Amino acid sequence: MSASRRSGATDELGPEGSEPEREGPAGSDLLAALLDGMDAALCAFDADGVVTHWNREAERILGWTAEEAVGRAGFAGWAVRSADAEEVEARLMSAMDAPGRQVNEFALLTKDGRRVLVRTQSAAVRGPGREPAGVYCAFSEVHAQIDLERSIALSEALLEDAGWGVVLVDADLRPAVVNAYAARALGAGRTSVLGRPLGELLSQGVEELESALTHVLAEGAPPAPAETWVTVRTPEGERRRCWRSGFVRLSSPLAEEPVPLGVGWLFQDVTEARQGEQEASLLRFRTQQLHRAARAAAECENPAEAVTVHLDFALAGFADHAVIDRIAEGGTDTDRVRLVRIAETPSGAPGPCRLDGRAGLPVLYADGHPALQCVERAGTVRAGAGSLKGDAAREWASARQWPQGTVHALCTVLRSRGRTLGAVTFLRTSHRTAFERADAMYAEDVAAHIATALDLAALLPEEG
Repeated sequence: MSASRRSGATDELGPEGSEPEREGPAGSDLLAALLDGMDAALCAFDADGVVTHWNREAERILGWTAEEAVGRAGFAGWAVRSADAEEVEARLMSAMDAPGRQVNEFALLTKDGRRVLVRTQSAAVRGPGREPAGVYCAFSEVHAQIDLERSIALSEALLEDAGWGVVLVDADLRPAVVNAYAARALGAGRTSVLGRPLGELLSQGVEELESALTHVLAEGAPPAPAETWVTVRTPEGERRRCWRSGFVRLSSPLAEEPVPLGVGWLFQDVTEARQGEQEASLLRFRTQQLHRAARAAAECENPAEAVTVHLDFALAGFADHAVIDRIAEGGTDTDRVRLVRIAETPSGAPGPCRLDGRAGLPVLYADGHPALQCVERAGTVRAGAGSLKGDAAREWASARQWPQGTVHALCTVLRSRGRTLGAVTFLRTSHRTAFERADAMYAEDVAAHIATALDLAALLPEEG
């Protein structure tokens, strides 16, 4: 039997508005050959819902042959579940009374009992007098279509609504697609970053990021996310950020061998979390240093040695140099405070802090020197070379009696039992950042221990 069968009840079926077929068996065979040669599954029903046509693609999808399908009343009991049969038949046959094509999705049953989700396009077939004579139905599996739609929906969600950055980087390591989160993180518009080298967007960290992208292109994604510190160029200035990144190599699914198309780069900004962890870790370290310094100072027979012990422990990870100046004898009886340097770290080579008296001679500090301000205000004073570079920065440090290379200073007053004893000055070179408020708090804790040791060492002038 042909893949398509015609019965007396459906001799009028054909394209909408066409005349009934007037040819003999040759026309019927031609119609059957046309239907069997189509890639879409095709079936037809007469006005009573009886199957009249069934092509080879319908047989391939559902497993029912034309001999088994043609002549059956609807799909009930064989190509669709009994519970769904009424609804499916109503949706299919509704095309007889509707203009144009009707699109529906529902599940059909294969011959071996599997359920197959199909998408149908149904249209009415008219008789000679334009009266409804049946329904023509084309259907296909929609798994591939649904997978595609899901992929598109996922892509749109990632690019529009995701709470992390998504950047598709091409094989030249240039952004090809950027979502809104990533555009904000890069400090530019979504279209303005496309096709630009990453070096134009980042001033620091670009080498590490490009190295990771190159590795992914060549070897595949790393086993774990990576954290990268970068400096982003923005219209408002540079911003230091930490990004936690994951990478996926993108390859063409159409090639026999994987052809790299680029890298899917997903990242989140974890700067605040990492800065919080760093601050907590720094606070723990500084607390431990104060505790170690106190224990070491307690073992010193000479209280003067305790001064240098506290200073040596305080410098670790905090500053490059430090000096201690005490108020000279009679220094508070004049209009101008005079300071004598009693301890300092070596500036030419590494080594521990050493005591220095310089025969009690005052240090030649100019008016307005940060150490003098610190003593006069009985507080903390910060100073810096600012934008000065090279010889200008060296002159700035030399004028303040500080070691060469100093660009940041933090002066903290030394007080014990209600008296101002002097000042301790912590100094940083250009490879460190400026002192901040948290640094000032730590310096005050160190100064309290040093002031106590100074009092015990009786390094201050005797009273009365």
